[in-house]
Amino acid sequence: MIKRIGVLTSGGDAPGMNAAIRSVVRTCLHHQLETIGIRRGYAGLINDETVSLSGRSVSGIINRGGTILETARCDEFLTEEGQRKAKDAIRYHKIDALVIIGGDGTYRGAIQLWERWGVPCVCIPATIDNDLNGTDITIGADTAINTALEATDKIRDTATSMERVFVVEVMGRKSGYIAMQVALAGGAEEVLVPEREYDLEDMCHDICEGASRGKRSWIIIVAEGAAKAVDIADKITEITGLDTRVAVLGHIQRGGSPTAYDRILATRLGVEAVELLVNGDSGKAVGIRDGWVVSTDLHVAVKKKDQTRDVDYFYKLMKDVT
Repeated sequence: MIKRIGVLTSGGDAPGMNAAIRSVVRTCLHHQLETIGIRRGYAGLINDETVSLSGRSVSGIINRGGTILETARCDEFLTEEGQRKAKDAIRYHKIDALVIIGGDGTYRGAIQLWERWGVPCVCIPATIDNDLNGTDITIGADTAINTALEATDKIRDTATSMERVFVVEVMGRKSGYIAMQVALAGGAEEVLVPEREYDLEDMCHDICEGASRGKRSWIIIVAEGAAKAVDIADKITEITGLDTRVAVLGHIQRGGSPTAYDRILATRLGVEAVELLVNGDSGKAVGIRDGWVVSTDLHVAVKKKDQTRDVDYFYKLMKDVT
């Protein structure tokens, strides 16, 4: 019987993590379970950095970005000795199960704890890249898109006023989800993503053709995993002769108050994670599909999501209305 659940956030932070923590704690209270917060992810588990969480601990955090438990990436946890230390800390604090919030690397750590060390785990998907299987969208993706879109809208004001080409680099090391959504919603003229090959010569040809017809500004969205904005901008200037500027949005996309969608998603998934553990289920990741909360085996959930079909669809849609 589960009496005490641990909760941690790991990997890159994502807006909505705090809402997920709050949901886990309050659902545990509903079931009369104790909640132990583990600071700094797997590193905190290894180093025994824990804190008791109560309803008061999570009061007023649903609207806050980042994570009150803090987060880190931990190379030591990749070793057998590191995992053994983590297991010893779990045993010492009498933690019966873990709710683990994060992305694919976080999921792989949970698989090790569950299969190798027998620790019941359920994962909650929180990554701005939206690149996990078993869920239509991950916590933080909606907020990151809206943050990047707001910045792009402001950049367009300058691009239009000063008749310039702007290359805007957004996050997305292996996933072009943010870039594609921002490009479509922001009316960008072009988008470069890791999932799709691009031709700079063709793009510059289109820019020159547009300039010949009187067009005086362009927005090019680039996912960081597809190319570096400064390299693309230099090539555009070299080929077209047009004044081209760069804006790298960087980590502002990770921060800020989560959108209503991310808060509600995090709340729903937090409840489901605890309910699974209470009902004796583990080794799963929760998610949302077609509006319904679902669970997926961790080995399936950790695989990279194939977004080629979605990328092709959204790219065609964007070009058809540009």
